[in-house]
Amino acid sequence: MSAAPSFRESSRARLRESLIVAARELTITHGWNSVRMADVARLAGVSRQTLYNEYDSRAGLAEGVAVREIQLFATGVRERLFSHGADVRAAARAAILYALEEAERNPLVRAILTSARGGADELLPYLTTRADVVLQAAGEVIRDWAGAHVQGTGSAALDVASDSIVRLTVSHIILPQSSPAEAADVLADIFVRLLQ
Repeated sequence: MSAAPSFRESSRARLRESLIVAARELTITHGWNSVRMADVARLAGVSRQTLYNEYDSRAGLAEGVAVREIQLFATGVRERLFSHGADVRAAARAAILYALEEAERNPLVRAILTSARGGADELLPYLTTRADVVLQAAGEVIRDWAGAHVQGTGSAALDVASDSIVRLTVSHIILPQSSPAEAADVLADIFVRLLQ
């Protein structure tokens, strides 16, 4: 009997994921103001009633899209950091470059990190209320990576370094003065110095 609830839960999780993916795709392509629940249901291949059973309103769906975007972004940063192991500069550069390029190409990420308008338009309140969560999550990812790969850095220094590099990266997203690659090079050097 225990297999039935597990199957039901996993089916529901897959359904919710497909609805979020559809809503995200439509938002990036057309902006949240143009996204209708019927369009999301159609793209996900379900009825409108099924969509409303999972997300009883556009606000609930917007919340789901925002949470998913934050998870994707944090996962991307984590993957780039950990893929370079103990090479501090390479890890920092890869993670920073990912953040800069992702903000450039994805209006949802840009809105999350900068409170900027654009493709996120009406979805903005759901995204920007999460900005501090994203900044904290990015700092935690950096601290997790450093805990596993960087020796001899005290927790106070690591906290300052991670917070500083996250904020500097966001400032380059808000007001870019060079290409993402050039900015990532400079910021990676700064991060190395901050950890010393």
